[in-house]
Amino acid sequence: MSQPMIRARKLTKSYLRGGETLTVLDGLDLDMDEGRFYALMGPSGSGKTTLLNLIGGLDQADEGDLVVAGADLAALDSSALARWRAANVGFVFQGFNLIPVLTAQENVELPLSLSPLSRKERREHARYALKLVGLDGREDHRPGQLSGGQEQRVAIARAIASDPKVLLADEPTGDLDRKSADQVLELLLRLNVEFKKTILMVTHDPHAAAYAGFTVHLDKGQLGCIETNPPRAVAARV
Repeated sequence: MSQPMIRARKLTKSYLRGGETLTVLDGLDLDMDEGRFYALMGPSGSGKTTLLNLIGGLDQADEGDLVVAGADLAALDSSALARWRAANVGFVFQGFNLIPVLTAQENVELPLSLSPLSRKERREHARYALKLVGLDGREDHRPGQLSGGQEQRVAIARAIASDPKVLLADEPTGDLDRKSADQVLELLLRLNVEFKKTILMVTHDPHAAAYAGFTVHLDKGQLGCIETNPPRAVAARV
């Protein structure tokens, strides 16, 4: 039997706030299979973003085991973790985090500068990613010349340009109107269905969660139920 893409056992994470210890994740166990689309839901403070940051190697657990894409994250030093993250994980945030003075092409290429790709290869990867998200012809546009939905598409292109195994999205539609949000969600669904990307999306919106194949509920640092959602068809044009 193959190993899950994400496997957590007894995962614990606490923070000090105001002199008190706040336990955000409390012995959490979780398995997420390769090539599936998961929505992570829960009340504010339930540990959703903390879990996402641990899975993406942006933070480290206090206790427990976490294996992502075959790597034991606790066993990696900071340099090895940075290399692993660049090769295996793409991030999409609620704030698009684009650099205003750079074009869409340059924003997508920027993280590839840490890869062994040549300049020509980086350019080709970025152009392909922008085409994939429906922004071919907008390569030379800066963020201020794009709509919010288009900016988030650039952010998704940046996240997938290195062909990561796992895509982590933290409230990716939180700043978008419904039409733009649905277009971004259709794009994520397409990346999952057609390109078999493993996606974990934090959201508070049940409408957004319905695009995922599974909804995972988190409450007070503990895993609740996992719901299987009805399958959705990918739109012909994102």
